[in-house]
Amino acid sequence: MSRPVTNKLRPDLLRIANWIKPDTRVLDLGCGDGSLLVHLRDTKQVSGYGVEIDVSNVIACVANGVDVIQNDLDSGLAGFESDSFDFVVLSLTLQSMRHVERVVEEMLRVGHEAIVTFPNFGYWKNRLQIFQGHMPVSETIPYEWYNTPNIHLCTVRDFEFFCEARGIHLLDRVVLHEGVDVDILPNLFGSLAIYRIRRP
Repeated sequence: MSRPVTNKLRPDLLRIANWIKPDTRVLDLGCGDGSLLVHLRDTKQVSGYGVEIDVSNVIACVANGVDVIQNDLDSGLAGFESDSFDFVVLSLTLQSMRHVERVVEEMLRVGHEAIVTFPNFGYWKNRLQIFQGHMPVSETIPYEWYNTPNIHLCTVRDFEFFCEARGIHLLDRVVLHEGVDVDILPNLFGSLAIYRIRRP
């Protein structure tokens, strides 16, 4: 799923930016119009690349002065050497990947740390819609069942089990709803999860 072209940084991207240290190298996968990389370049002197499949977003990246490569993330990151970035970001794209395990492995191969965000399928409104007999449609899952690019939806708990089973270290987690932190029962009341992870 590609990010929409926008001049305003989303709350989850602001949280990601807070975790990224100045003067580091960042690879932003599914970078949309390059907003995160522009923000990091202008505020933290961060350098890096974006990877994007959508042609209009690639053009927007170039217009924003962002180095971008057009590529399908499901084909892997073979063009990047191991440990070539400090951070690898995958924001609101994990759920549309065909090969989730391979994408996460590749992120942790090319970067010292990875930052992943995804819509939390365990959010209570999603559960309620399923209870009512419908696939959920929300601000973080805005598609109908017949036109969604999302093929691997998961919950906060699912992702943590995924990491635990592979020995992936969870360094930090923020769960949000409408840009606000959710600290109480985040798997139930949070609609968007953000994780900072590191290889075993």
